[in-house]
Amino acid sequence: MSGVHLLVMAKSPVPGRVKTRLCPPCTPEEAAGLAEAALADTLDAVAACGAGRRIIALDGEPGPWLPSGFEVVPQVEGSFDRRLAAAWAAAGGPGVQIGMDTPQVTAGLLDDALSALDTTSAALGFAADGGWWAIGLRRADARVFHDIPMSTSATGAAQRARLIGLGLEITTLPTLVDLDTIADLPAVTADGRAIRTAALARTLGVLPIAAHV
Repeated sequence: MSGVHLLVMAKSPVPGRVKTRLCPPCTPEEAAGLAEAALADTLDAVAACGAGRRIIALDGEPGPWLPSGFEVVPQVEGSFDRRLAAAWAAAGGPGVQIGMDTPQVTAGLLDDALSALDTTSAALGFAADGGWWAIGLRRADARVFHDIPMSTSATGAAQRARLIGLGLEITTLPTLVDLDTIADLPAVTADGRAIRTAALARTLGVLPIAAHV
């Protein structure tokens, strides 16, 4: 898959700036620790997938959680739709973009998303909360994101409608649960793939016992 990229939109795991919806029960420092674990799990999957380029569009500074082999581009200022469009403009296309909220993602799932662009001009993976966790495009196009309402229960539907409105054929990817609140942890860690995230959540005592098995 030498001609495609995998782009990750991420924020440096600084206490008070990430995963604030985990507080309470987490402290800001614990929430940042979980964010870092989720980001590291995500980047491990990206590093293992078959993308020709691995890019992180970063709000903040790189840290020890960043593996080698990633291009780092800074996020621009402004609304999230503007930041998405700018990150895609920097990356070009074709490619697939994800965030740092689905640490259960696997290299195989990412490869499937990348391969979808061989047969359709777009791919979209819905999140269980109504948003989306992954989008694939054969080429960068700022119109894809312009004025899409982000972080709402209607974001996924609005994004799909925009892709259709632009005349793009869409491959629908599997639905995943985003890690936004403590209540999401059991689903995110259920299959044992979010290794760092699950281990830290257990250490902090915020992962229910039933989710440990």
